[in-house]
Amino acid sequence: MTDENDNDEKQENGETAEASGLLEVEADETAVNSGGRAPSRAKSRGSISDQRKTVVRTGSRLSSRIESGLDKDDQRDNNSSRAPSAATFDSETTAGYDTDLEVEATILNLKRKQREQYDASGRNIYKEACRLNGVIPVSYFLRNITESELIMKHHGLGPAGTKAIAIALVGNTTIVKLNLSDNWLAPEGAFAIADMLRENCYITDLDLSDNKLGNQGAAALCSTLLQNSNLTHVTLSGNNFEDKCADAFADVILNNNKIEYLNLSNNTFGEAAGLAFGPALAENISMRQLDLSWNHIRGKGAVILAEGVGGNIGLRKLNLSWNGFGNEGTIALGKALASNNTLEELDITNNRITAEGSVLLGKGLAVIDSLKVLLIGKNPMQTAGCYAILKSVKENSNSTMEEIDFGNIQVNKDFEDLFKETLELLPNLKVKHGGTKEKVKPKPKMNPMAKLQKYIQVNNLRLVDFFNKFDKDGSMSVNYEEFEEGLLETGIDLDREEIDWLIKQFDKDGDGDIMYSTVFNRLTSPTSF
Repeated sequence: MTDENDNDEKQENGETAEASGLLEVEADETAVNSGGRAPSRAKSRGSISDQRKTVVRTGSRLSSRIESGLDKDDQRDNNSSRAPSAATFDSETTAGYDTDLEVEATILNLKRKQREQYDASGRNIYKEACRLNGVIPVSYFLRNITESELIMKHHGLGPAGTKAIAIALVGNTTIVKLNLSDNWLAPEGAFAIADMLRENCYITDLDLSDNKLGNQGAAALCSTLLQNSNLTHVTLSGNNFEDKCADAFADVILNNNKIEYLNLSNNTFGEAAGLAFGPALAENISMRQLDLSWNHIRGKGAVILAEGVGGNIGLRKLNLSWNGFGNEGTIALGKALASNNTLEELDITNNRITAEGSVLLGKGLAVIDSLKVLLIGKNPMQTAGCYAILKSVKENSNSTMEEIDFGNIQVNKDFEDLFKETLELLPNLKVKHGGTKEKVKPKPKMNPMAKLQKYIQVNNLRLVDFFNKFDKDGSMSVNYEEFEEGLLETGIDLDREEIDWLIKQFDKDGDGDIMYSTVFNRLTSPTSF
């Protein structure tokens, strides 16, 4: 009886505590409705502060009753009797309170929405741009859009794919090096990239080579390059640029003071381009490397361009290979080297430079003290031209030359001897060439007597049969004229000098007749050969 009384007492105490809790909640709600201060947030179970409220859950009370030893009927009765108050309690308390977990989840959701609203990488923008332009998103671009270097060669983007990428890169802040070479951008793609570069201020290195941009694409890019102050390296090789857009690029060279590397190789720039580039290059002070290789710059254009090199004070590397400077342009280039004191590497491979042009180029090499590398191979200068170049370098007491490439040009022993002398002054100098020519020794001439003997053996003749070719009348002697005619009929390879030598050998007494006996003795004597 005592245990049952104790249990009933505990149950009554629990109901009393619950009722007290409900009264507290109702009191708080009344305070809120009446303008009082509501609780700021939900408090967890176990709080020890008097200011925090403890939320009592039905599940925890049922668990304590099961552990206390109540049977199932008591549990069911208690559940049914207390369920309304518990439901009322939960609905009333959760109206003004949240648990800690619910608050954290809400904060995470807000942060995620903020990230979605501000997409610094441009992934979402790219997907939407692809949808609007009717192209499939490139997964490689999505994976690497947050990298500092994006290399997308040979992806077949086309104008539409390029436009989608350009839209995504407008607000991108991570990519600083962009390579879209060989993607068939066409002029439309160039327009999109040009528009993007007007807004993007992070990309410093751009490669759009082999994209068939044409003159229209060149005009759009040049217009942007005049305004862009971030790009330092620009590669536009293989884009079918012609002289029509040369003035636009000349404006960039003249007015853009940020570009340090410009590659316009493998285009179709001609004489007019040289006329435009020369004056602009003379005024440029920021460019360090210029590549104009594999174009058609020649004639007056080559001369004016060379003069521009002479007036430039910032260029370090210049590639003019595979153009057509010829001797005219080479002479101007020699004068430019004499006045330039900053150029360190010059490539004029395959420019129709002859030995004469090499001598005139050497006048500049004898003066310039900054040039370290000279590439001048595959020119028709032959050994004499190579010798002239090396001699000029040797005579320059201030020369800092480290490498000269005479690729595919053979040199002779005189050149090798000069090189050994130059090494004493410039021990670090390396010279490449097409090999050393060996002096061709003239083949020793075959003894004329041996030629006659060989003819007799090859044709299986007796000596008398051979002589009968000369002795038409059978007198066993012939004069000089008959002997010479007979030799010509045989077809034996004998020149005038050799024939005269044979006549002297066969007519020792000089009477003008050649006897068979003399011919026999001379051809059968070992000392005759």
